[in-house]
Amino acid sequence: MDLGLENKVALVAGGSSGIGLAVARELAGEGAHVAIGARDRDRLEAAERDLKEVARGRVHTTSVDITDRQAARRWVEEVAADLGALHVVLVSGGSPPIGTASQFELEEYQAAVDRVLLPAVNLALTALPYLKAAGWGRLLFVASETASVPIAPLALSGMTRAAIVRFAQALAPEVGRDGVTVNVLAPGGVRTPPMERAAAKLAGDGDVEAQLRAMGHHSAVGRLARPEEVAAVAAFLASERASYVTGAVHLIDGGAGVTGPELPHLTAAQKNTYA
Repeated sequence: MDLGLENKVALVAGGSSGIGLAVARELAGEGAHVAIGARDRDRLEAAERDLKEVARGRVHTTSVDITDRQAARRWVEEVAADLGALHVVLVSGGSPPIGTASQFELEEYQAAVDRVLLPAVNLALTALPYLKAAGWGRLLFVASETASVPIAPLALSGMTRAAIVRFAQALAPEVGRDGVTVNVLAPGGVRTPPMERAAAKLAGDGDVEAQLRAMGHHSAVGRLARPEEVAAVAAFLASERASYVTGAVHLIDGGAGVTGPELPHLTAAQKNTYA
């Protein structure tokens, strides 16, 4: 299926690993010119080699901290100047600490806003004039399932990701007639490097793979997502095929949201009933 991305220019924040890199690979494979930005230079170099294996267009890499507002703006401007336009922008950044709502101090709420929300808004506002000038644009935010589903131990994530959703939904009707769509991806558990590090920490000297399986078992498909599965949805939303899809939150959680809460007492009762 032709996604209509040949020679489009895509900018991917957080594109050196995980979901961001998987999206960049999808877009590069579709013939887009792809610019990725991230902080770690070694990961960027590895990602560049990875992308060039599948790319039909140009690959552009920049070491940038998107929480640095001026640096983020310069990055967007430099990519647009170097590659001649900007059509697709995907914002994928860091995650705030895990914890319940009352355990954080006000300063930690401010830090979460500065780390997650404001960089996304800054990149979007900087890129928007280029998308509108092209007359064809796709603005995508990678958030989290917490943007759609309340999860009490992920209070900072829910607060910042919900704010991104409201920003995206306010922006969508403003730019729709300029040919620009705005969408939010809300993935559940995904097997990314941070998830693997978390599993290793939880497992201690135990079985990391078993821990990863446990972290994904509550989804309807019984496992964590692979980054490329999230990237496939992003590539569609970035495509010409998705020209009528905007202002939406796309939950990609393997059905975890519809399996219901885990109820061990019912599980035990069922075992006794059918034994």
